[in-house]
Amino acid sequence: MDEIINNIQQLAVTYGMNVLFAILIYLFGKWASRIVKDIIVKIMRRSNVDPLLITFSSNLAYAAMIAFVVIAALNQLGIATTSFIAILGAAGLAIGLALQGSLSNFAAGVLMIIFRPFKVGDFIEAAGASGVVEGMDVFTTNIRTGDNKSVIVPNNKIMGDNIVNYSAKDTRRIDLVIGIGYDSDIKSAKSILNDILSNDERILKDPLPTIGVLELADSSVNLAVRPWVNTTDYWQVYFDLNEVIKARFDEASINIPYPQQDVHLYKYQNS
Repeated sequence: MDEIINNIQQLAVTYGMNVLFAILIYLFGKWASRIVKDIIVKIMRRSNVDPLLITFSSNLAYAAMIAFVVIAALNQLGIATTSFIAILGAAGLAIGLALQGSLSNFAAGVLMIIFRPFKVGDFIEAAGASGVVEGMDVFTTNIRTGDNKSVIVPNNKIMGDNIVNYSAKDTRRIDLVIGIGYDSDIKSAKSILNDILSNDERILKDPLPTIGVLELADSSVNLAVRPWVNTTDYWQVYFDLNEVIKARFDEASINIPYPQQDVHLYKYQNS
């Protein structure tokens, strides 16, 4: 009985120390990995690297370091890491098939880093979401919507769909359709519109704004008003133009009609 107890104690001492060292290796390795990740981020920021590349690369490096730490901890426990890696490799195919979505997200993230369809801070529309890009991880992209909601979009959804980058160009064209009544004077309306655009310093002179008759609609003559502005001024100019045009047209008694129908009543007499 004493011999059994001694054997148990020896095993507890031997393997207990291994378990303790394995835990210490994991905790220290995780702490060191975070430190290295922070160092990578600081170095890349000082080098003015694209923030999108910083988040992607630092997260990828951190994942690789954690994998190394786990292998080192398993080795301390006496588990043959070569056999473990061989088993992991053999199971890789099954894992890959089970994680096709995650792997495609990773591949899509790599492609976005290479081709750079957008960067952090750009306003984009992709995969049914629109907003400002806040960052990209290994598998997902974080988008902040206009009403301050955070949308996490899988990378493969973005790469598999059209990407509209509203921030890619320095200038944008505002497309307004202004309807006037058929009894209103087109030349007067165009003169007022031209005066409004000419007096707004935010509207670019090159290229010149376009004002023309777009269509003769059912209830109105629709004028196309298309000025060019800096991308940062787009929405403010858009809102201001609508307000100023309405006020100026009211002053000039130019009618802005709304859809309407004329109903004619006929009285029939029975013979």
